[in-house]
Parts: sequence; structure tokens; C-alpha cells
Amino acid sequence: MLNSSSVSLDNLPTCDLHEIEPTALQDLINAILPTEKAQNMAEFFGMLSDPNRLRILSVLSKQELCVHDLAAVVGMSESAVSHQLRVLRTMRLVSYRKSQRKVYYQLLDHHVLELYRSVSEHLDE
Repeated sequence: MLNSSSVSLDNLPTCDLHEIEPTALQDLINAILPTEKAQNMAEFFGMLSDPNRLRILSVLSKQELCVHDLAAVVGMSESAVSHQLRVLRTMRLVSYRKSQRKVYYQLLDHHVLELYRSVSEHLDE
């Protein structure tokens, strides 16, 4: 992977057809996603790659629900929903609040809601 600390402009292969100006090339090199951030993003998107988690997020994008009601809505067992909610909580995508003996889950991060809506709209086009 190219990054600003390991790339010398003199050592890069060039193309005879589309030569990039050295300053533009350096700007591109400086803009490359750092490896650690790329890894974190890949893990985040991997966590979102589970269809059941996306279905749970789609419901929680509309309203908060307890595990029992959420399981009924998505057609999964309460145990399976609880497991998925644990994963989503670990990634700080959902949070919960207790009310007497019930626990209600809601989306924690508005960025996830925006990402969810954006991908959903993209696929509908």
C-alpha cells in the first residue's frame, strides 16, 4: 500500500498515456486512507454486513423497542436478537434505557442512520 512515508515520487512507475503532475501525485499519496483507519472501517462495514443486524437497525431507525417486541417484528428469537444487539452495542451503534423491568433499545449514532438511509436509497435507484 502506498503512503506518504514510504513512497518516493522518483520510484513510482509512470504511464505514458496519463502522466500525473508530481504535486497532484503527492496530493493523492497524502490523501490515501491510513492502514489503521482502513482496517477499522473494514471491521465496521463487516459488522454491518449481517442481514439480521441491518433488519434490526431498520426497525430501530423508526422507534425504540424492547427485545421482545423487536424479536416479534423481525421474526427472530429473543435470544438471537439479544445476541445481535450485543454486537451492535459493542460497536456503539445502539444504546438502551431501562424502564422498570424492561430494556428499550434505540439507535445511538445518527451517522449510522444516515449511512443506512443513503445505502437504502442507493439500492432503490
